[in-house]
Amino acid sequence: MPEFLTVRELAELLRIKERKVYDLAASGAVPCAKVTGKLLFPEDEVRAWIAGGRSGPAPERPAPPPVFLGSHDPLLEWALRQSGAGLATLFDGSGAGLRRFLRGEGLAAGLHLPGPGGRWNIPAVEAEAARTDAVLIAFARRQRGLILRPGMAKGTRGLEALPDLWIAPRPETTGSEKLFATLLAEAGLDPARLMRTGTAQSEEDAVFAVKHEEADTTFGLEALARTHGLDFLPLAEERFDLLVDRRAAFEPPLQALFEVMRSEAFRAHAAQLAGYDVREAGTVRWNA
Repeated sequence: MPEFLTVRELAELLRIKERKVYDLAASGAVPCAKVTGKLLFPEDEVRAWIAGGRSGPAPERPAPPPVFLGSHDPLLEWALRQSGAGLATLFDGSGAGLRRFLRGEGLAAGLHLPGPGGRWNIPAVEAEAARTDAVLIAFARRQRGLILRPGMAKGTRGLEALPDLWIAPRPETTGSEKLFATLLAEAGLDPARLMRTGTAQSEEDAVFAVKHEEADTTFGLEALARTHGLDFLPLAEERFDLLVDRRAAFEPPLQALFEVMRSEAFRAHAAQLAGYDVREAGTVRWNA
């Protein structure tokens, strides 16, 4: 099967008419993406969505491996090191991290997936992880915007300047690219008019592209802009949360991480990085 299903392929999988598929997509009931005017449906997320509608007890989920998945975050990376949790990391974006978490490939995933009404992450996990034994824990609110080379922010007109700049994009399944697409739509900007470099697979890669003048700008974190001495124009505040396997949450590795998140050192380091609000760190935002 392809990684993404077409309208016809999804209709065949669900044994429904194609018109019904369009209705499901329009209502947001089924995970989908719109690319060059076509609807595409990520197969892993669709199958998880189908499994979420199953009646009866959920099958026993094996213990996940000691891997932290999802989106990269500088403060989270620091906290994991400080905790001594000994967890491996596989940071390849929020969308990929959520799919991997649902497949049991890790015990937690960092997410920043925009949802309607500013309900960050909750709509995505409600739709796809409702039947997993998981909990969503607040980590930080983060400032995200345009990162530019030194001196370029002066006189830059925010999003209106983008058609004249080369942009280092992120993969379409990442939370940053989903939010960027939303902001472009709200500003009435046609994504097809933008000049894009090669896709940066990580937040750091995108920032390095700007720093080394391979791109004029990227849509990234204030923390990374300040760390690398680059200009920053704030555009949005987002939530970065941790989707955690409930059983693993009570085991030593994640308990060590949570202890760091409660510490004064954590708050001090967040202030040094800039662009973070960690007052809600450790609070439960959603329960499966």
